[in-house]
Amino acid sequence: MSIVTVQLGQCGNQIGFEVFDALFSDSHCTQGLCSKRENEAYRSSCKERFFNEEENGVPIARAVLVDMEPKVINQTLSKAVQSSRWKYGQRSCFCQKQGSGNNWAYGYSVHGPRHEESVMNLIQKEVEKCDSLGGFFIIMSMAGGTGSGLGTFITQNLQDQYSSSLKMNHIIWPYGTGEVIVQNYNSILTLSHLYRSSDALLVHENDAVHKICAKLMNIKQISFNNINQVIAHQLGSVFQPTYSEEGSFHYRRNPLGIDWQVQPPLSRLPTLGKRSLSEQLRFNTSIANLVVLRGKDVHSADVAGFKDPALYTSWLGPDNAFNVWKTQRAFSKYEKSAALVSNSQFLVKPLDMIVSKAWNMFASKAYIHQYTKFGIEEEDFLDSFTLLEQVVASYCNL
Repeated sequence: MSIVTVQLGQCGNQIGFEVFDALFSDSHCTQGLCSKRENEAYRSSCKERFFNEEENGVPIARAVLVDMEPKVINQTLSKAVQSSRWKYGQRSCFCQKQGSGNNWAYGYSVHGPRHEESVMNLIQKEVEKCDSLGGFFIIMSMAGGTGSGLGTFITQNLQDQYSSSLKMNHIIWPYGTGEVIVQNYNSILTLSHLYRSSDALLVHENDAVHKICAKLMNIKQISFNNINQVIAHQLGSVFQPTYSEEGSFHYRRNPLGIDWQVQPPLSRLPTLGKRSLSEQLRFNTSIANLVVLRGKDVHSADVAGFKDPALYTSWLGPDNAFNVWKTQRAFSKYEKSAALVSNSQFLVKPLDMIVSKAWNMFASKAYIHQYTKFGIEEEDFLDSFTLLEQVVASYCNL
């Protein structure tokens, strides 16, 4: 089953390129610590999921590129061509209205409806190239205008038109110090809308990835390219297939590999008391955890610590909440690699902080006019605050 990737905005297009490049490089790596036959099966599985049939000997990424200006898309297309290993097939590019680039409302209420037909037609053409559609992987920023506003609109359209297919949104959490002045507004609107329309939200925090670059990789002058490559390698190490006992590589549970359990049961959980978040969260209780181990000695790795019932909710024990995948086929050129995908309380504090900052701005009516003039009313903000406060409360009470 194949995955169609939708790359939205500067953030989504730059990360999308790195993801496809990491997937291709890994699948063609000859140092995979497995037999030639196994390596060929691994490569075939990756190609089926993420690349179309070759054109003049070059695989084509199953992707649609969307942005409001041509610069980033042209750069992304050129980088893929220059690699001489794989390329993009089609793109979508529109002109951006001056001064509205960071406005979620403009992306959602203006660009979305205006270009809905052309974007969805491009996606449909990509879907028609799939023998069997497994789902959509949507890469977008949470705080910017194109990625967040238009990305949310496109996700809702995908939900309407492809309701039975998995929709996973990969969203980039903004730096806490701020990238744009209205990033907290954009973030709460994005999260609240995607909570209703997406099947899964996979989050990377810029601050966390920045620390990896600084402390673990010892990069002195960290660029977005460094950050994007770290994100791409983490995604690739999760999304690539694992080797089954029957002797073939496959994707487990769903085509992206993860059995997602996304939303805690809001209706059955008590509301928050007056305790602070720091008092409530002594460690991160999880709804579900997935560990993916690749490379040397994976079958002797001890993962018993992840099976401790204390890590999980009272209504979902480790037998149902924890899964581990192991394969001796190494990822890229790493001798060993381990990836953890966790649905837990980890994002409660960052989410609560964004909601609080947005509320403080909203209470003083700051910049609200930039949204109301494009059809996002104060009631829409209040609905977003209510939903996300419920999410925070639910995760706090796991």
